[in-house]
Amino acid sequence: MHQIETTSAPSCRSVEPGLLRRVTADDADDLARHLTGWEQVYDQITCGAFVGALDEWQLPGVQVFRERINQSVHQACRVREDALWFGLPLELEASRINGRKAGAATVMARPGGKAFELVTPRDHDIYGIVVSRGLCEDRARQLGCEEGLAGLDGAEILRVDPAARAACLRMLSALLDGARDGDGCDEASAGATRHRVVDTLLRMLGATSIEAAALKSQQRRRGIVAKCRDYLYLHRDRAVSIPELCEHACVSRRTLQYCFEDVLGVSPVVYLRRLRLNAIRRMLRDEPPHARGIGRLAADWGIDNFSQFSSDYKKLFGKTPSACARGTARAG
Repeated sequence: MHQIETTSAPSCRSVEPGLLRRVTADDADDLARHLTGWEQVYDQITCGAFVGALDEWQLPGVQVFRERINQSVHQACRVREDALWFGLPLELEASRINGRKAGAATVMARPGGKAFELVTPRDHDIYGIVVSRGLCEDRARQLGCEEGLAGLDGAEILRVDPAARAACLRMLSALLDGARDGDGCDEASAGATRHRVVDTLLRMLGATSIEAAALKSQQRRRGIVAKCRDYLYLHRDRAVSIPELCEHACVSRRTLQYCFEDVLGVSPVVYLRRLRLNAIRRMLRDEPPHARGIGRLAADWGIDNFSQFSSDYKKLFGKTPSACARGTARAG
């Protein structure tokens, strides 16, 4: 998994401070860094200029957000230690969590402090709820529905009643729309709104069944992908071939292909190339552009054909490496 880090996000635009923040971004990591309380790294997978938007509403103990991204993205995520996260993607069968497809009438869920991975499709649109574990447990005791929280520490995919899921989505949408008009700004209404979010969540969880843990075959495929990714990071200064990865992972080329397509939705050749390009993009944005030449950064990732690299970079991100570096310089 990627090393998860957080830094500033110079190319984002944030407006309407207060209960609601609205952010737009033209870079994947810049969008990721604006989600409060999360540690995230985003790698863009599909080609084209990136456009992302985030609406985030929060009070102590409760965070609600909607994230929209036009490109497919691999996300390495971790939410704060004392929280529970629930994700409701609008594209019901196209998102993956830890290599598993979410499926219809499901909710994705992970406890705080535990890293997980998402692969989201083009035109991704998801509502998320992050709730303090203590607040959620206290409210569940008050309402007599503690059973809905059982087993969440090991959960990835929750199968829920479709009507309860739809009701939760309507509440989240109305909350974010209402917050734009200043709803919930006084203490009494803010407390009532916080309870409404938690209560709606608990009603949905009351009709929940936790899908069985990933099969051993799924766990093995995800392990092979992670092993290959770690190997590439370890040998980032040179080109790593597919036969070399097969030998390292002790699998055939066909098996390697199947593992990547099943876990990430793309072939190993495509994913590993995009992984390099995203790493270089991150370095161009995070380091002073004048510190080292772009060619040197590419060479650090085993790329020695600068012309091909520049072409691949522009195809993936919609701009050349030099334009990205100049944009960072202006933002600084």
